Amino acid sequence: MGIEDVDRGRWYTARMQRQTAQRHAILDTIRQAAGPLSIPQIHARASQDAPGLGLATVYRTVKLLLATEHIVAVDFPGEEPHYEPIGRGHHHHFRCLSCDHWFELDRCLGCLVAIPDGTTLPDGFVVEAHHLTLYGRCPRCAAEPNPTASPA
Repeated sequence: MGIEDVDRGRWYTARMQRQTAQRHAILDTIRQAAGPLSIPQIHARASQDAPGLGLATVYRTVKLLLATEHIVAVDFPGEEPHYEPIGRGHHHHFRCLSCDHWFELDRCLGCLVAIPDGTTLPDGFVVEAHHLTLYGRCPRCAAEPNPTASPA
């Protein structure tokens, strides 16, 4: 039995919830994603492992996972909430403008934003945390010809 199985078992026991294939599929989908997922994305991916999975089940399970602190909501401007597992440490996100996928960048990009927590900005603003979102093309999309690029 792996650590994820023990953790999953604690989650069900703590909440006195039934262990179902659908809940396993939802939790595994979020854990295995390369970046935060929206509810429709979770539904589409988890449905591959749990045919017949309903959207309402995804919403209820996500609500339960949030309440038991197994996942966190990630808010992006102008987007519905996305979800990712807790425990991934401080990191930032990248949005591919070609394929619309979100990716986690596995470390803080302090070299781009040299404003450590505790810094006092002009007019007295004190930085307590920061979140950086970068936009562009992911490696897969960047390898494809850019249809908007003008010929050289």
